[in-house]
Amino acid sequence: MVAIGDNANDKEMVQKAGLGVAMGNSMLSSNQIGNVIVGDNDHDGVAEAIYKYIAVE
Repeated sequence: MVAIGDNANDKEMVQKAGLGVAMGNSMLSSNQIGNVIVGDNDHDGVAEAIYKYIAVE
């Protein structure tokens, strides 16, 4: 499971996911995030996570 979050209310979800992704503009501190940080919401961070970690070519 992949979880993408950017706020404190996403902390538990991001930590418990198989792949936890924090947005670049996240309010989550580096020790609260899961595995990776992607671009912020103004620079297609969710799309980056999808293409990099989910999409299969």
